[in-house]
Amino acid sequence: MNDNQLLRYSRQIMLPQVDIEGQQKLLNAKVLIVGAGGLGSPAALYLTAAGIGNLTLYDDDAVDLSNLQRQITHYTADIGTDKVISTKNTLNLLNLDTQVKAIKQRLEGDLLMEEVKNADVVLDCSDNFKTRFAINEACVKQKTPLVSGAAIRFEGQITVFLNHQIDDPCYNCLYQSDGEALENCATNGVIAPITGIVGSIQALEAMKIIMAIGEVLNGRLLLLDGLTMEWQTLRLNKNPACPCCGTCE
Repeated sequence: MNDNQLLRYSRQIMLPQVDIEGQQKLLNAKVLIVGAGGLGSPAALYLTAAGIGNLTLYDDDAVDLSNLQRQITHYTADIGTDKVISTKNTLNLLNLDTQVKAIKQRLEGDLLMEEVKNADVVLDCSDNFKTRFAINEACVKQKTPLVSGAAIRFEGQITVFLNHQIDDPCYNCLYQSDGEALENCATNGVIAPITGIVGSIQALEAMKIIMAIGEVLNGRLLLLDGLTMEWQTLRLNKNPACPCCGTCE
C-alpha cells in the first residue's frame, strides 16, 4: 500500500476491525456485480470508494431518461450509453485503484459459472426472476458468497447467502423458482433513496465478508418499510427439499 492509498483509506484503516490488514484484503478482492441499475450503482460507488481492487460489472441495458431518478452512476449526457460503460466512467473518475471490467451482456450459462468462480463475493443487483435464480445456483455450486438485494415502491430487502456450510440457506430456499414472477420497478415504481439504501447495505455486507469482520446477514432477511422507517429481521432456514442447495452440494 502506497502513501496515497494510506491517506485515501485512512478513515477506514483507523477502525480496529479494518486496520491495514483489512484494507489490503479489500485492495486484493474481486467482486462481481450483476446489474448496473438502481442497486448496482450505489453498491459499485461505495465499493470503489472503499478500495475494492477488482470490480466486474455485467448489464445488457442502455441508459434511459427514466433511469436517472435513482441510478446514480449515470448522468443526463449518458442517455443512450451502455450502462456498464457509463458506470465504469463514473467509477474511474472516483478511484483508479479499482480495476473495473465492464461487459454489456446478460450473464448466463458457462460464463456466469466462470465469473462466479473467479469472484470473492457476488452482488445480485438484477431486476428479474430468471437471473436471480441463475446467479443463486452458480453461487451455490461454486460456494461463492452472494449478497442479494431488492427494492420496490418504498420497500427494500437485503440478505446474504454465504454458501459455506451444509446448512446455509440459499435464495431458492426463500423464493420458489416455480412461483409467480417477482414484481419490478418498471411496473410498480420505486422511490429513489430506497435503492440507495439497499445498494449501500449490499456494499457493506460484501466488505464485511471480504474482511471477515462483524456478523453478516447470512440466514437473516432484513426488511425496510421506507414509509414508516421500520426495520424487520426475519430468520431464514435451509429448506431440506430445496431444488438448488439440496442437490447442488
